Amino acid sequence: MRYVSTRGQSPAVGFVDAVLSGLAPDGGLYVPEEWPSFTQDEIAAFAGRPYAEVAAAVLGKFVGDEIEAEVVAEMCAEAYATFTHAAVVPVRQVAPGGFIAELFHGPSLAFKDVAMQLLARLSDHVLAAQNRTQTILCATSGDTGGAAVEAFRGRANTKIVVMFPDGRISEVQRRFMTTAEEDNVRCIAVAGDFDDCQAILKTALGDASMKQSVGLSAVNSINFARIVAQSVYYFTSAVALGAPHRQVAFAVPSGNFGDGFAGYVAKRMGLPVARIIVATNSNDILARAFEEGRYVRGVTAPTQSPAMDIQSASNFERLYFECVRRDGLETARAFAAFAETGGVDIPPQALAAMRETFTGVSVGEGDTTRTIVATLRETGELIDPHTAVGVAGMQRAGGATTAPIVVLSTAHPAKFPETVQAATGETPVMPRNAAHLAGKAERFDRLPADADTIKAYVRAFAEG
Repeated sequence: MRYVSTRGQSPAVGFVDAVLSGLAPDGGLYVPEEWPSFTQDEIAAFAGRPYAEVAAAVLGKFVGDEIEAEVVAEMCAEAYATFTHAAVVPVRQVAPGGFIAELFHGPSLAFKDVAMQLLARLSDHVLAAQNRTQTILCATSGDTGGAAVEAFRGRANTKIVVMFPDGRISEVQRRFMTTAEEDNVRCIAVAGDFDDCQAILKTALGDASMKQSVGLSAVNSINFARIVAQSVYYFTSAVALGAPHRQVAFAVPSGNFGDGFAGYVAKRMGLPVARIIVATNSNDILARAFEEGRYVRGVTAPTQSPAMDIQSASNFERLYFECVRRDGLETARAFAAFAETGGVDIPPQALAAMRETFTGVSVGEGDTTRTIVATLRETGELIDPHTAVGVAGMQRAGGATTAPIVVLSTAHPAKFPETVQAATGETPVMPRNAAHLAGKAERFDRLPADADTIKAYVRAFAEG
């Protein structure tokens, strides 16, 4: 299996190189040269199998012969043994035709654990085999950073630096990063928003000398291994509801579009996905793109669902590439224009191709709060504000399909106790595996949203 850049100007690489480099040299994102697939019988056979076995089957399609199947299976088993629910991602019904897939039973109580626990083990295996080390630079809007720290803390071959937007994430999200005591972890509170953090990350990854000297890598969803790992719960959730013998739709709280694109990957692999509802908060660049045909950056507004406070969704480039028939030059032109002007028109044929799978919905703050309240009243369960955006999206756009709809519940409500308590009057109980965070000392540095400053910080840490 070979991987090509969405911008068409970098040579194809293998799976391992795509994972370790994250971003292609031409600034594009890696995608497989050809999409692998499952037969309908193979998908049906996933029913009743342990989550780790399904993950190994999916990952194996993308790894090819670069890592032995037995090693892949062992990594998956170890990764998902860290989850507190036997099903890893259980699915429960919340309404007629409406379901929730709980993605928050991992160490940092967020869906990012599903991919990050696997990626850490994958990186360990590759680095040890090649006698290499790496320095990870991570930009987070809230959940990626905590999941990355939980996955990579204490690992001998990796140092990790996490950037988060100062004052724009919840206290619990912050503490999952800043209370790590291991020497291989550093955290930076950036004086800006997530888009600033992400731009700094891409600038650093585009610095060839820095990548070479410190082994710079990324674990954001620009890393294709993250997308592969996240596609697994589309398979397990759909099969639990009768796939491949029936179609299943998904409602996805969306920021950087990694989760939404993971559903597209599952569909390309043969899963009968009826529709993917991309539910955003008021930072609605994705919803507007699917509705209006223009991908235009707005001003990032802080909301009660901060992990989605994004106005530049990296993984949209992957979808654009697929929907312009893998024209790398057109993709490079479009995203160079987006970087320069903040907007790009989606070609009509590409927009039509996107709309075959995706529906965009923007959910405001009032609707988010009302959905948290209504869900508690109707089901007796608390949900976090990001999940509430997904539930509201399901309710608003559900008429676009007759298939059952699975909402991806991306975080435990205890990660956002103030928001949930303000909406419902109830404070969510912190799971036992995270209760220790409140009393621990924090450790982080505050820096300006300046690429040169942060690159110097990372280089000093990596070389120290």
